[in-house]
Amino acid sequence: MRLRACLAGEGVAVIPTDTVYGLACNPASETAVRRIYQFKRRPPVKPSAVMFFSLEAALATLTELGSRTRAALGALLPGPVTLLLPNPEQRFPLACDPLGTSSALLGLRVPAFSAPLAALAALRVPAAQSSANFSGDPNPRSLQDVPVELREGANLVLDGGELHGTASTVIDLSEYEQSGRWRVVREGPLEQPALERLLG
Repeated sequence: MRLRACLAGEGVAVIPTDTVYGLACNPASETAVRRIYQFKRRPPVKPSAVMFFSLEAALATLTELGSRTRAALGALLPGPVTLLLPNPEQRFPLACDPLGTSSALLGLRVPAFSAPLAALAALRVPAAQSSANFSGDPNPRSLQDVPVELREGANLVLDGGELHGTASTVIDLSEYEQSGRWRVVREGPLEQPALERLLG
């Protein structure tokens, strides 16, 4: 698959998710991560999320997660959320910790791909991911909403049709394992009542 090859090297892909179009690249490639920041005109101090294409792949990698947190992932993922998790192993530092603080959280994304994109769930490689727009601009709902400069600068562009158009709900689960506490950092498609049912 061309996307797998792109994410294994130094390429950048424009991909559809279950919310908006995003830019994705190899989270271990300094060149690729830097290209995403340059494309977006995004300050390099801001961390990026790490996307897995299936929950199984995420859990297989993030073996340090406790049982309560893993249960929360099972309730929320795949879905239109970004989960902020403890990162004691300091995984994916180029994406999660651009300032090198060694205390940064891991922003985890596992989209719920619709039927035309379901084959993407077979990918086992992670990706550093950010919305396919210039920093501060509206989120792209369709491929035509992605700025031409980003489409032309990417190594691969996937068209998934028109998407939901609202960026993922961001939920801080950094204290969830110890206390069960959580909070919404950014509102999105999954709203508070649904989260309360799923997380307690």
